Amino acid sequence: MSNKKTVRSWMMYDFGNSAFATVIMAAVLPVFYYDVAAVGLDDLLAESYWAYSQSIAVLIVAIMAPFLGAISDFSAAKKKFLRFFAFMGIVASILLSFVGEGDYIFASLLLIVGTIGFSSANIFYDAFLPEIADEEDIDKVSASGFAYGYIGGGVLLAINILMIIKFEWFGIPNATVASQLSFALVGIWWFIFSIPLFKNIHEEKKAPTKRDKSYIRIGFSRVTTTFKEIKQYKHLLLFLLAFWMYNDGISTIIKMATIYGRGIGIDQNSLIIALLITQFVGIPCTFFFGWLAKIISAKRALYITLFAYLGIVILGYFMTTALHFYLLAIFVGLVQGGAQSLSRSIFGRMVPDNRHAEFFGFYGISAKFAAIFGPFLFGFIGQITGSSRLGIISLVVFFIGGIILLKFVNIEKGMQDAKRQTNFADKVDVKPQ
Repeated sequence: MSNKKTVRSWMMYDFGNSAFATVIMAAVLPVFYYDVAAVGLDDLLAESYWAYSQSIAVLIVAIMAPFLGAISDFSAAKKKFLRFFAFMGIVASILLSFVGEGDYIFASLLLIVGTIGFSSANIFYDAFLPEIADEEDIDKVSASGFAYGYIGGGVLLAINILMIIKFEWFGIPNATVASQLSFALVGIWWFIFSIPLFKNIHEEKKAPTKRDKSYIRIGFSRVTTTFKEIKQYKHLLLFLLAFWMYNDGISTIIKMATIYGRGIGIDQNSLIIALLITQFVGIPCTFFFGWLAKIISAKRALYITLFAYLGIVILGYFMTTALHFYLLAIFVGLVQGGAQSLSRSIFGRMVPDNRHAEFFGFYGISAKFAAIFGPFLFGFIGQITGSSRLGIISLVVFFIGGIILLKFVNIEKGMQDAKRQTNFADKVDVKPQ
């Protein structure tokens, strides 16, 4: 059985850092960017600049991800890297409280820095999953981590909504200042709930390795080797390609839904409340998909979430009122946590031992490189056609492509490939020096 204290400490980090995803990436900052930071810009241009900022951020993370994973595996320093990037995101969140009217460039820069910190830290956070969870618990632990994230991100979002709507109760002069304060609270919240992980989770012990070149060269060398070797993990590679496709659609919906809703005329309070609904619907549903994976298999449960997302995108195209947005928020909450947690646990099963961070770096690069194209496509189509609705409907391509590729993934064979390569590596490592 997995160690409960260690698992709980790991999940509390998700409880804390998910505030960045909910408040800054999804709910409050997109509206603040549209209404305050980008005031004076054409509406479609504001949406496009937001989308391009997201794409730039994930491009940088995508380039860094595999190198960071390889270096952390070599140096047994996952926790150090996690701490560094978490603090980067925490500081960027706090600095967002100083963004004012017309400061869209400053806001974009801080969003990029914060996203780099948030996403890079998650590479190392995810890489701890196969170490802290036994094989029979990995679906449950992964789902529970996302559920904790929904709770933590939802609780702080609820507090922030109250601050923004009823700012006078808190002695705050207006909703703009309340929004700025909410960004600072994200950083504080994230920091507090990171403490259990930094205190209670430790690296797996490794034999000392003599280093005769820089970590950058080591990282580059190991990434190059992994690119060459990945063909030995056929089903892991197929899954990464499928994940690349459908996760692009999911991440674009998360990042663009609020600013898309604002652009078609839905008011700020309705948008933020809808995102809160997503959070709290997501809590039991994420646990549900962790349970469902044991009943019908993780792959079949993942299929359910992806077909649901196809329906969400189609409904999003026809959305016109706040009620429609509320309904879509409920539908997203039903499947979002399940899709993400099942993807992470399926991948974790097919990763060879002792290379968790390196391979989760590839998981990260799949997620981040993929996430470049969705927001960019959304912004580009909206800009050239004058209709963001055409941008949202274009996302069906990503879900259909992901579903087709997932059909060819055999998880059991992928696990066998990982074990075979691990056993081979162990035999090589015990040769006399």
